[in-house]
Amino acid sequence: MCGITGWVSFERDLRAEPATVDAMTETMACRGPDDRGTWITDHAALGHRRLAIIDLPGGRQPMSVDTPNGPVVMVYSGEAYNFTELRDELIGRGHRFRTDSDTEVVLRSYLEWGDAFAERLNGMYAFAIWDSREHRLVMVRDRMGIKPFYYYETADGVLFGSEPKAILANPLAERTLTLDGLHELFAFVKTPGHAIWEGMREVEPGTIVTVDSNGLRTTRYWTLRTREHTDDQAASVAHVRELLEDIVRRQLVSDVPRCTLLSGGLDSSAMTAIAARQLAEVGETVRSFAVDFVGQTENFVPDDLRATPDTPYVHDVAALSRTDHQDIVLNSDQLADPEVRSKVIRARDIPAGLGDMDASLYLLFKAIREHSTVALSGESADEVFGGYQQFFDPEAQRATTFPWLVRFASHFGDDGGILSPDLSKAMDLPRYIQNAYDTSIAKIERLDGESNFEWRMRKVCYLHLTHFVRILLDRKDRASMAVGLEVRVPFCDHRLVEYVYNTPWSLKTYDGREKSLLRGASRDVLPQSVAERVKSPYPSTQDPKYAVKLQDNAREYLSTPGHPVFDLVSRDWLAQTVEIDTPQITQASRHGLERTLDLALWLDMYKPTLKLS
Repeated sequence: MCGITGWVSFERDLRAEPATVDAMTETMACRGPDDRGTWITDHAALGHRRLAIIDLPGGRQPMSVDTPNGPVVMVYSGEAYNFTELRDELIGRGHRFRTDSDTEVVLRSYLEWGDAFAERLNGMYAFAIWDSREHRLVMVRDRMGIKPFYYYETADGVLFGSEPKAILANPLAERTLTLDGLHELFAFVKTPGHAIWEGMREVEPGTIVTVDSNGLRTTRYWTLRTREHTDDQAASVAHVRELLEDIVRRQLVSDVPRCTLLSGGLDSSAMTAIAARQLAEVGETVRSFAVDFVGQTENFVPDDLRATPDTPYVHDVAALSRTDHQDIVLNSDQLADPEVRSKVIRARDIPAGLGDMDASLYLLFKAIREHSTVALSGESADEVFGGYQQFFDPEAQRATTFPWLVRFASHFGDDGGILSPDLSKAMDLPRYIQNAYDTSIAKIERLDGESNFEWRMRKVCYLHLTHFVRILLDRKDRASMAVGLEVRVPFCDHRLVEYVYNTPWSLKTYDGREKSLLRGASRDVLPQSVAERVKSPYPSTQDPKYAVKLQDNAREYLSTPGHPVFDLVSRDWLAQTVEIDTPQITQASRHGLERTLDLALWLDMYKPTLKLS
């Protein structure tokens, strides 16, 4: 796991630009604290920061292979979980390896198969290859978008990086935010390819972007396709378990300490239990970590999203699987600390407005990093197997919009409600969201003979797997890599995603509940309490002191009337909200305060030029 960046320019000599390349590379230092490297030739420059996971001495980058027609050079972020099989095949085809790293396997796969090599990879990755034989750059991103990857076209080439901050370190990249960027900040739909900043794009998941002197081209090597599912219930459950065993075994491979993230939900518990069994076979014990808040279990109050606290279930799993477990317990002072908020925003590059859920994730990962360098997460199982409330809400099932937005305002408030009235009118968020929805569902293939209900549920599942999950994957990657922790996501293995996506909804819910296939595939390794637990989202503190601290922090901006946050946020709304008595602070008010504080810090930090007309 690493941070990558680079610059291709066909009209200037980049050998005169080492300082700029170094500045771009150093923005990725948190993603790669173990090593750094740059490679510069006349029209291409690559930068790399390394977090050493596999082949600690041999995996240095940029990595190059000399050919009769010039070097082929790569910078790589991620892991190829099938690198052992690919290595054996390449050796059989005559390749000779200098290292034991998966990086060299990926590079030599490109040399052997060209652009078609991407279809052979199983893993999470974002990498760039400068092929001097053809004077072209090849950028590739994994199928599910686990690893971030951005680019910015210039007049004579392209800038790229794992994160926007790497690109923004180059003077050619303008820090401009238009209404279109604001749409994406507030819509909560994660439009594929959108990168907030004007002129910047994401390399879309499952695509290859090539750049040469003739311009930029994008080709897709993977997409979520509709296929007929022929397995019955028993065979489907058995195949899910077979896949999970193989996926977890592959993703436990590491030359550094690893652990699991354990929430006490079905997803992370199944993953942890399977990992514990596999490691026990070789005499090892799984380390597991969970986040908790001071007094949360003792004072927990059920709400619309969360019926139970996590900790009792976490401890049930840890006891049954005999993990070496540790709770990371946080308090409201930590969660509301402006310094922590600043670090989260710097990590994410955007003012996401998720407040304590972002802060606690960052602090959890920071604590884990003291013990482990790799963590396995249960992220994306809800999207794959159908775990969220909206999957079962008749209104959300029938809605002609993104299903998670149907109840969003009732849980978190209307994000548009905090905006100044003029800006809210100019943005017209409902139209933006509707256009994004219409574009997305037009890509979905309907199975011949599929019932109207199954077709509706296919659309719900597709939207979660191509939009919603990418919001969470980006959040997890940024928070973890900000402290040099690699988080792996077994449930994003494309084989599992493809298989479960095409199982009918009736099979996904064969026991009348959410995530039936996963429950059936893992029940034998789970405590009864967890197997029967109702889905509970990532935890959020219920301590009223947290909201009070948000109000205190927000008052400071009201005393600075010229602050640029009031170009976006309604001053009247903020003035009223900071004076609400503690018992009357709703979740919506709290979320609005978090969103405002994030925006204010982000504007101070990134100093964007706002073009809102």
